[in-house]
Amino acid sequence: MEPRVTAAGLNVRHFTHTDLPEIRQTLIDVHADALADEMDDPFNQRFPWFVDHWGGRPGFSCVIAYDGDKAVGFAYGAPGSPGREWWREHLDPAPEKHRTFSYSELAVIPAWRKQGVSERLTRALMEDRDEDLVVLLVDTEHPRVQALYESWGFRKVGKDQPFPDSPVFAVMLAELPLK
Repeated sequence: MEPRVTAAGLNVRHFTHTDLPEIRQTLIDVHADALADEMDDPFNQRFPWFVDHWGGRPGFSCVIAYDGDKAVGFAYGAPGSPGREWWREHLDPAPEKHRTFSYSELAVIPAWRKQGVSERLTRALMEDRDEDLVVLLVDTEHPRVQALYESWGFRKVGKDQPFPDSPVFAVMLAELPLK
């Protein structure tokens, strides 16, 4: 019997936008592995554009989990632009708190799923954040993923389709620090 591997044995490293040239291909490769069955979707094929978009922001923050030298998952995002908190339109009244971190992407390769990697990456990305809130989008076709985020303190506040070819997403919001 093989020993059970867990997220506790992974090395989670932090990166910023200045590290993007070093980590860009790693993010693209992990994403392609994590979504191998869905890579024929044109929206998923545009992932390198999203990496450049988010990674080019000065506040970009990324965590990558490694099993030895192999990247097995990542999470990244960046602070939202003050006054451009698009998610507020889904709430009435909107929270008084306003500084928001936009959690853009989480991906874990199939061999490492259901072992706590997603939560470890999420918590590592969110630790020591200065923002009051964190917002993310979850494909409404993945209710188990939405339930996972809810277990970490996120709540669904609406739905959005930010691009004509994107899925319809649940807009989820949480206060920082995560519970």
